[in-house]
Amino acid sequence: MAETVDDITINFEEDDVLIVKELDKVILSKGAWSTIIFRYQQWDKKKEDYGPERFTIRRYRKLQGNYQAQGKFNISSADQARKIVDALQQWTT
Repeated sequence: MAETVDDITINFEEDDVLIVKELDKVILSKGAWSTIIFRYQQWDKKKEDYGPERFTIRRYRKLQGNYQAQGKFNISSADQARKIVDALQQWTT
């Protein structure tokens, strides 16, 4: 459990293998409810290597001093990420 929003990570290890490798993160909002977008890769057992870059937006809530995951949206591809960026740019200009 993370006590501060800066300590939140999606790195996940299993049997001494880093299954989810966080590459970067941007904190979109801080507070009792925090939102973070992560860039990451997942371990592919068959290829014994990491797969393509992926993205996820996650929402966390601070309860009893620790942040707990409350929701997530996984962006399925770089193409979908570009479409999201394009839509947001159109709406905010």
